[in-house]
Amino acid sequence: MDQYTANHSLRRKISELDYDVAIVGAGVVGCAMARRLTLDGAKVIVLEKASDVLDGASKGNSAILHTGFDAPPDSLEQACIARGYREFLEIFQDLGLPILKTGALVLAWSREQQEKLEALIDKANKNGVNNVRMLGKKEILKREPHLSNQLFDGFEVPGEGLVDPWTTAHAYLLQALANGAQLLRNTEVISGKFDGNTWRLETSQSDVRATHVINCAGLYGDLVNHRLIEESLFTVTPRKGQFVVFDKAASGLISSIILPVPTKTTKGVVVCRTVFGNVLVGPTAEDQDSKTDASTNADALKELVAKGIDIIPQLANCEVTTAYAGLRPATEFQDYQIRHFQDRNYISVGGIRSTGLSSSLGIASYVSELIACDSLQGSKIKNPVIPSPDRLSEYHQRDWQTADNGGIVCHCELVTRREIENVLQGPMAPATLQGLKRRTRVCMGRCQGFYCMAEVAKMTEGLFSSPIALANNE
Repeated sequence: MDQYTANHSLRRKISELDYDVAIVGAGVVGCAMARRLTLDGAKVIVLEKASDVLDGASKGNSAILHTGFDAPPDSLEQACIARGYREFLEIFQDLGLPILKTGALVLAWSREQQEKLEALIDKANKNGVNNVRMLGKKEILKREPHLSNQLFDGFEVPGEGLVDPWTTAHAYLLQALANGAQLLRNTEVISGKFDGNTWRLETSQSDVRATHVINCAGLYGDLVNHRLIEESLFTVTPRKGQFVVFDKAASGLISSIILPVPTKTTKGVVVCRTVFGNVLVGPTAEDQDSKTDASTNADALKELVAKGIDIIPQLANCEVTTAYAGLRPATEFQDYQIRHFQDRNYISVGGIRSTGLSSSLGIASYVSELIACDSLQGSKIKNPVIPSPDRLSEYHQRDWQTADNGGIVCHCELVTRREIENVLQGPMAPATLQGLKRRTRVCMGRCQGFYCMAEVAKMTEGLFSSPIALANNE
């Protein structure tokens, strides 16, 4: 009997009705939480109201693995980023996850910004990031010759890197599922009652019983708190961040992550490569009331393009492939809002803004320590199953480079038939085209699906909740 079968046989002996932990929300924090607690021995169920995971704040970010050098010193955010960063470097190879260890340059483009650099370096040192180093303009331009000559100076942060924002979170949840966790999608938490020992959650699908509830609902975290514990711990004010994505030809113009001098409200506009071979410019920072409006604005996108060209003038000769927006669950507080209500077995994880991808493993480890291990039904899994990851990085081996892949379906992103079929037939199969895109990058290249959408529609016929519309592709 292999490890996968053994773990599932063990889980089947446990009541299918009662769980140690119910996690509300399948964003990157919820995915990391499910992995950590499952490996700790908990019987975990993840409740996601959308059709696919990563359908909220986690689907749109800059995919930078942060060291936490500029986080508020002694904050919970800084501690979770540092811890998450260390753990990612410990596990990424075992999970088959890509990382580009590019380093970052924090650059000053005005005298005012230049005056803030020393304080930022001091902050980095306080946060335990001690390998930052001031660089002069000449040295910066030697390293990055395509940067504008208008820069003043800056400093390097060698530890910053680029990761795959979707495969990373998917790998966390897929490992949780392979080791016994369960996932319910299209399952919104409506209300809940705690009887002193067990939570009974009313959902849009069925009731769920669990000893502990962890609210990782992101943009809806404040709403879930109201529904379950009737307390207002924070108010989420969605902060929209718009991005533009330049074509792959632009990737030769830059090697490091180019970071601005941050402000109190935003880290500012970043210019960097992606693991998919493009160049990303963004985000904006626009507070709004809507938790669902992730639309882009033509004027904002024009400003981002202009900002990118100001930093790297040769971007003016490169095409923009696409644009997108992500919503960050900002609150009225600067720090993360993680609260443990021990008397109610309830943990609220809120205010996880743009650093959630970097800190997710750290948040999960922090929360796991809040839950007494002796309350779990199982014991720590010594040899966990590690499922095969999605391989989407342009800088690492792809499926199209291996034999018997069924041929290429999406030529812009070099997505093979085998990749699509494996995802559609495997665990956590996507239920929407957007979910399939995040698992394979199909239809996300230069033509935006113009040439491959018809074939994708055939392959997914009858599998998605809404059929793919082909009006613009026939």
